[in-house]
Amino acid sequence: MTTRASLRQQGEAMRRRLFGDDDGAPAALRTINTEASYGAIWSRPGLALQDRMICALAALAAVQRLPKLRRHVGAALELGLTPRAIVEVLIQIGIYAGFAASEEAVDVAAAEFAARQVAMPEEPERTDTLDALSERGRKLMEQLHGDRARQGYAAPGNAVTGALYPLAIQYGYGEIWFRPGLDLRQRALVAVAAFTALKLDQVRKFGESALNMGLSRTEVIEAVIQTAPYSGFAPALNALGALCEALAE
Repeated sequence: MTTRASLRQQGEAMRRRLFGDDDGAPAALRTINTEASYGAIWSRPGLALQDRMICALAALAAVQRLPKLRRHVGAALELGLTPRAIVEVLIQIGIYAGFAASEEAVDVAAAEFAARQVAMPEEPERTDTLDALSERGRKLMEQLHGDRARQGYAAPGNAVTGALYPLAIQYGYGEIWFRPGLDLRQRALVAVAAFTALKLDQVRKFGESALNMGLSRTEVIEAVIQTAPYSGFAPALNALGALCEALAE
């Protein structure tokens, strides 16, 4: 039977695995954080530890919890995530939270890399034309969303959303989702976690579409739950509520 004592023991083990002897939490929150965050959430089955870290990085970067993000960047390296993968998570959240958020998050990662004498990944040369980005982006939208790729603000011919949406297709779907470092399944995790953290309705669309990228129903649910320690239990519960129909067994 699960008890607070067992959660605390499990949480202490997970906290030490991620951060060593100190996770940076103040004493007033130490017990709660150990039990609820590390014992009850980080230690849940259903999502691999590296995937949980991807979701944590996405949520922290999206809501700009920068000191905590730096600590998690270090933990991500210890878990075996590559510097390229970490940077790519932080770049992708720029589609959802703004590239200003990505800039600050990448600066934080660079500082942690430097402290650990880890080189920043070199920026790959990207020479695709805008037409190529548009074509690739539309194909990915179809792969992700099916018929839903042409609904709502994505509807072709919408003169209002059409003032911006072609740019989102080019640089969101066509460019960022195809950068090296993360596969499409991992990028779906980033999207679900970021939309949850930002309290955006797109979590329903991408939560369902994540299944098309190889995530299981359980993994999508766990990706949402993993954000709770960083952007709040209420946004995570709202996201799960929005996903109930899409993920119903």
